Amino acid sequence: WFQWRGPNRDGHSAEAGLLPAWPKSGPPQVWRAAGVGNGYSSFSTSGGRLYTLGARAGIEYVVALDRATGKKVWEYQNGRRYENDRGDGPRSTPTVDGDRLYVLGGSGDLACLDSATGKRVWTVNLIQKFGGVNPYWGYSESPLVVGDRILVNAGGSRASIVAISKADGSTLWQQHNDGAGYSSPMLMRTGSLNQVIFFTDSRTLAVDPRDGRLLWSYNKANNGTANIATPIVRGTRVFVSSDYGTGGALLDVRAAGNIATANEIYFTRDMRNHHASSVLVGDHLYGFSSSILTALAFDTGKPAWRDRSVGKGSLIFGDGRLYLYSEDGVVGLAEASPLGYREHGRFTIPQQSGQPTWSHPIIAGGLLIIRDQDNVFAYDVKNR
Repeated sequence: WFQWRGPNRDGHSAEAGLLPAWPKSGPPQVWRAAGVGNGYSSFSTSGGRLYTLGARAGIEYVVALDRATGKKVWEYQNGRRYENDRGDGPRSTPTVDGDRLYVLGGSGDLACLDSATGKRVWTVNLIQKFGGVNPYWGYSESPLVVGDRILVNAGGSRASIVAISKADGSTLWQQHNDGAGYSSPMLMRTGSLNQVIFFTDSRTLAVDPRDGRLLWSYNKANNGTANIATPIVRGTRVFVSSDYGTGGALLDVRAAGNIATANEIYFTRDMRNHHASSVLVGDHLYGFSSSILTALAFDTGKPAWRDRSVGKGSLIFGDGRLYLYSEDGVVGLAEASPLGYREHGRFTIPQQSGQPTWSHPIIAGGLLIIRDQDNVFAYDVKNR
């Protein structure tokens, strides 16, 4: 699980042999750790380490934990603490690429670290370097590595989307004028043409990662407040969605040579993703449409079912089950089936922060990793 939303940025865990149902009290807790700091960042993991970001006092940190025990291995100071009215601290998830770690802090500090030691290789501040404007609730994007470069929505004038060399932090290109959204980009491969899809503050767009050239854009799925969910990509189709009364759209992307177009297949108000993205399992999307868990046929937009489930939250998928995490600290396990909502266990973490639990869960090494601000919990979900 080396980046935001897992190996393919789609919320899927490849692990098998997980518990099909939980005991009444929930799966066994393996460890609990404190000290990662405030923030909504999720985790990436590789080589037995967990990586995340958090804030203490006036500083944001990148933190590495031992995955088996939760003990801190190292930490790195990554710029000043981001502060706002919905909770301070960083929001993004580190990206592991070989022996390097790429992280983006809430105040725009993009850093490359040695993943084993936390030693800095290079750092770039998006506001200072590109004239980026930090969105109201802070930079939240998780870095996407494509080949020899990192692509990020800096939100600057003539530097909205930028490509940065992952080797030394130098600028490879900068393009466009959109403000930064809160979404993380996705890579789509169409024949010989790679496309990187961003959900900025004002539209969905795709660029050529080689030079930043605009390939296509679409503006019906965005709202004027916060575009957050990560685009869902399957084959030549892209689903993009936002809340605040807006909805989602399925786009069909066609490419010939270096030219690409995107055409709307449908627009729906039955899937309005707020802070969490949907997962695509088989032919159905499963996601929180505002506060209601919804199953939606991917190719037609037809709802299969709706359920209040654990309450508004986030979700990932593993071994036939949906792992649900509400913003009130309730964790649930349900079938990923279009036939109806069937729950197979739930429990509540001991919340202490008083903030909504917006940090998304991950599954790694048979462990379900859950965060509530400074506190991290690991549960054994392996069927032993």
